[in-house]
Amino acid sequence: MNTTTTLIIAGAVLAVLAAIVLLTASRRRETTGVLSRETRSRDESAERAVTGKQYEREAVASRSTELAVPASVAVAPWSPPDPEVIGVSRRQFFNRATFTLMSAGLGGFGAAVIGYLWKGAEGGFGSKINAGKLDDIVAGIRSNKGFLYLPEARAWVTEYPKESLAKAEAVYAGQAPVFAGMSSGIVALYQKCPHLGCRVPTCATSQWFECPCHGSQFNRVGEKKGGPAPRGMDRFAVSINNGNVVIDTGAVFGGPAIGTNTTGQEAEGPHCVGGGSH
Repeated sequence: MNTTTTLIIAGAVLAVLAAIVLLTASRRRETTGVLSRETRSRDESAERAVTGKQYEREAVASRSTELAVPASVAVAPWSPPDPEVIGVSRRQFFNRATFTLMSAGLGGFGAAVIGYLWKGAEGGFGSKINAGKLDDIVAGIRSNKGFLYLPEARAWVTEYPKESLAKAEAVYAGQAPVFAGMSSGIVALYQKCPHLGCRVPTCATSQWFECPCHGSQFNRVGEKKGGPAPRGMDRFAVSINNGNVVIDTGAVFGGPAIGTNTTGQEAEGPHCVGGGSH
């Protein structure tokens, strides 16, 4: 193929391509024109629409200035409230609660006082205690190495030697109920130390009562032997009824004065508290 033929073919191809380009461009312009016309018609219709100010003026003009009058309602007649419905006020509640608690407290205190002072029919401390047969009491004292404790009477019971009754009668003449027990061979001693009220235990080695609180010491029948106690151990009345030992814990008799030693008993071994006095 020569050069001329090639140029002709190339020119034809270029002409065809140019024609295609022109057709495409013209079609695009037509389409854009249609869209532009639609846009312009929409803008024109928007211009013809009511503006915002006009809308506000129309709304104000159509607004009514008349006041709305509600329908009349009948007023119900007043009636006093029911006290049961209202209930108890706070002041009334506290007043009643205070009165109730005070009454309960005073009532309980009064019952406790009456119970403490009243001697029950079944006995107890503060009344007459039936300690059992005299022979059993003496046997119990000897089996417990010279001392017998009765918790219901809060008392120590020990033997009183008969050979010392002559001396005891001179010392305990003013305490006939106490001396009656001694005459029967026993003495009932209150467990509290006359110094400051500690419970006085026994000392198995010295065969004395020796208080661990402040060192007061008493012989086997409660007569003071040493320490700060102001007197001997206090004691209860003892009576024998048909062979039964009755200890009256309702009355406490003061212990003998310092220096009293009707039995002559000295420490029979080492002391449990302090060194004692001889």
